[in-house]
Amino acid sequence: MRVKVFNRAGQLVGPIEIPRVVKTDAEWRAQLTSTQLQIARGKGTERPFCGTLLDNKRSGVYSCICCGLPLFASDAKFNSGTGWPSFFQAVAAENVITHDDRSFGMVRTEILCARCDAHLGHVFDDGSPPSSLRYCVNSESLSFTDQSELAKLTNPAVDASNPSERRA
Repeated sequence: MRVKVFNRAGQLVGPIEIPRVVKTDAEWRAQLTSTQLQIARGKGTERPFCGTLLDNKRSGVYSCICCGLPLFASDAKFNSGTGWPSFFQAVAAENVITHDDRSFGMVRTEILCARCDAHLGHVFDDGSPPSSLRYCVNSESLSFTDQSELAKLTNPAVDASNPSERRA
């Protein structure tokens, strides 16, 4: 699979080829809290206005709680008034996949992490400019990394796939 990741200089690079993350239910249970497991792996939804990242105003990047793939940047976050963190675009189109969700008697577009298939939330077409999209995401599906610490998100595959990145 090809996605964009951060290099040691805290820059988004790629797309590069990295392996998918596949784990057993037992491995996910050992890694995640029960709430994270229910939402990210069980396709659940946290209650509105309760997520820990809803009111986060810091500058940085939101990554997948399951595999660490960068998903959304703070400069794409906006207050949708819906009770969940909302973004008008993903950090890279390659990093998020979508599919039809016909659960609960409605048709919605589910968003998933492209690397590990973690359930993130849903995307709607009633969002903020410039995309008019609203990626409505569960806080429990995300981890946040401050802008000053983006180098911590460095993916080892960057060095292996691009020798010039070794100098970054």
